[in-house]
Amino acid sequence: MPLLCKECNGRRFPIAFPEQRDALWLCEKCKNFVDIKDEFVREWTEEEIKENKSKLENFQKDVTTEKTPEIKRRSGVN
Repeated sequence: MPLLCKECNGRRFPIAFPEQRDALWLCEKCKNFVDIKDEFVREWTEEEIKENKSKLENFQKDVTTEKTPEIKRRSGVN
């Protein structure tokens, strides 16, 4: 598994591409994709970067920011 980038030693993240039926590993610092054999496939395009940012913004808008109620323990119980 190509978990760490050879160039910058940064963390890579798997991104699935259904049309290729495979997951490519992305290094966000170097902006490139590698396959499971750790071979360079292609660069991360500006269009993909914009699409990724818009998905992240939509996700952040949809996530609720309400606080969850605190769980209170009964006194006198172990």
